[in-house]
Amino acid sequence: MKDFNGKVAVVTGGASGIGRAMADRFSREGMKVVLADVEETALDRAVAEMKAAGAQVIGVRTDVSDGKQVAALAEKALAEFGAVHIICNNAGVGGEGTPTWEQAPETWQWVINVNLWGVIHGVRTFVPIMLKQGTEAHVVNVASMAGLISGPLLAPYYATKHAVVALTECLHYELAVSGSRVKASVLCPGFVSTNIMDSKRNRPDELRVEERTRTPIEIAMEEAFRKQVESGMPASSVADLVLDAIHDEKFYIFPHPEALEAYTKYSQTVLAQQNPVLNLERLAVRLD
Repeated sequence: MKDFNGKVAVVTGGASGIGRAMADRFSREGMKVVLADVEETALDRAVAEMKAAGAQVIGVRTDVSDGKQVAALAEKALAEFGAVHIICNNAGVGGEGTPTWEQAPETWQWVINVNLWGVIHGVRTFVPIMLKQGTEAHVVNVASMAGLISGPLLAPYYATKHAVVALTECLHYELAVSGSRVKASVLCPGFVSTNIMDSKRNRPDELRVEERTRTPIEIAMEEAFRKQVESGMPASSVADLVLDAIHDEKFYIFPHPEALEAYTKYSQTVLAQQNPVLNLERLAVRLD
């Protein structure tokens, strides 16, 4: 997609973090933006701020785990702007830092509902619209480097992000084989300065669980992850790379060279059929 001016972008999880940064970046290119988020107060604030900056934007409260709400989001986007040229399936949650065998079914359900079903609903809803339009269009599914490599204590998160990468690769092949003008990209960032560590604020009441006693390693790893996120890449830098990828029809978006290096080492381990080894120093985790 070479010309963004006047085009329409829908961004889920758009009230903050990477989603908000993408929305701002699209707006600066002259695009009309539909912000979707489950957190209504943050959504209203984001829309007001963008309008004050001169953006053409509307906000639609949307729980992406609900296919009917995603369908309603598409209807409102079409009613307001007449088309959708970019869909960013960005909404996501982090889950709980817990050993796999202790992850509650409610936690699995919550993370799968948002991280995976949210993307599934987005693809099922918006790709048919884009295909029918017959114009250039682009799907951006937000995964993570956690969709390419794994680690301890966040099995639902890693599993869903791996699934998003696979789903998007399948979508890419299918669009290519059909000769469609719709393209796809998967975003796999490392640590980005967002509020994902506090995503439980939007956890549905029916999927909440009682707090369990946490071990020293669990506490240490959460603190390490939080520090990495707080000092992570600015979301605006990620948004710049997303825009470039859409322009260049680039499938894989890897904002962090060091994360890509970790994936290279991981791939070498797999090819050598060696057992995976966790590098705690890379995560700056101290156990003393």
